[in-house]
Amino acid sequence: MSLVEVRKSSIHVEEVWHEGGPRLDAPLRIAVAQAVVRNPYAGRYVEDLMPFMADLKELGLSLSRQLVESIGGADRIEAYGKGAIVGVDGELEHGALWHEAGGWSMREVLTDALAIVPSSTIVGGFGARLPIPLGHKEAAFVRSHFLSAELGLQDGPRPGEIVFGLAMATGGRIHARAGGLRVEQISVRDGQR
Repeated sequence: MSLVEVRKSSIHVEEVWHEGGPRLDAPLRIAVAQAVVRNPYAGRYVEDLMPFMADLKELGLSLSRQLVESIGGADRIEAYGKGAIVGVDGELEHGALWHEAGGWSMREVLTDALAIVPSSTIVGGFGARLPIPLGHKEAAFVRSHFLSAELGLQDGPRPGEIVFGLAMATGGRIHARAGGLRVEQISVRDGQR
């Protein structure tokens, strides 16, 4: 029996047409899929957390697939990230289990993903919000794709829950002009440059 018990889930997609500069022909789409999950280790110290991490893999795959569908296909996705908000009866390490389960799931669904999946985890109460850092899926040094998406729900996490989230975007910051490696300069194929 799986340790993953989902209370609720959601997908949020925003479209950004401009940020004060010229309006885009097609919007930047940023999507977050999240699930509120019972924390099987809340309120107690457990040495071996690996069974929960293994069970979270299916949730990661499901959320990844939903994100791809909500954005319009894997070929449109350029940036990604992940995050977790652990309820106050848990610990940061419980959220850290999402690094592999969420990150590798996105890599499996996005077959051309080479770069590290940016991540953030906090312990928080009802209505806590967490900026999920995003980065380019093929090269971590593409500065234009350093942006964020918001994770959080108004009624979670409860003390014995964790909100696990994944985020994907169709591009980087609109009208990015802060220098650095550009998408068209990706050449090394090492996940960095």
